[in-house]
Amino acid sequence: MTRTRWLLCCAIMVALSAPAYLLTRGAAAAEPITAQKHEIPLANAYVRGPKDAPVTIVEFSDFQCPYCAQATALVDQVLKAYPQNVNFVYKNFPLPMHPNADPAARAALAAGKQGKFWEMHDELFKHVGDLSPQTIRSIAEKLRLDVPKFEADMTSPAVKGQVDLEVRQGKVAGVRGTPSFFINGRMAQSRSLDAFKALIEEELKKPSG
Repeated sequence: MTRTRWLLCCAIMVALSAPAYLLTRGAAAAEPITAQKHEIPLANAYVRGPKDAPVTIVEFSDFQCPYCAQATALVDQVLKAYPQNVNFVYKNFPLPMHPNADPAARAALAAGKQGKFWEMHDELFKHVGDLSPQTIRSIAEKLRLDVPKFEADMTSPAVKGQVDLEVRQGKVAGVRGTPSFFINGRMAQSRSLDAFKALIEEELKKPSG
């Protein structure tokens, strides 16, 4: 191969590789949070942490999703790190591929009617691999719920309607999978503790009001 032809081949290889390099670089530089802010309704929501906290994290989640179960540790770490400045809201987003996710979502809301939403939430994620009706009833008994009332509430139009409402809210906000987190209305693109802390600190630096 002559020197001229060799140089021409090198030039072609560089030209072909440039777009791939730029795409890779662009992906690496992706923002950890979307710029668009979504107004997610929080009326009647179950809240962990101080209700007047300046930062609210909303999660759209599925009780049969193993990644959602893993994310509970992240939420606990964040709330422990910011006990006065962050609160957490859980929204149901049962995925069609998970047949037990919708009954589990209704179980959490039904338990909430007896003041045990978060207790049921925690237990359901502990049993993410087995959310059969028998398991859900066993959890209700463990939490000392009024089981007949609990089971009636699970199948009530009000509870079913609340699950459907939360799914619609998630879709409006752009949720396509679980878990999806929003920090003060903006969707987080990373689910690491360091990323969440950086985003929270950014929100805390903003002027109130």
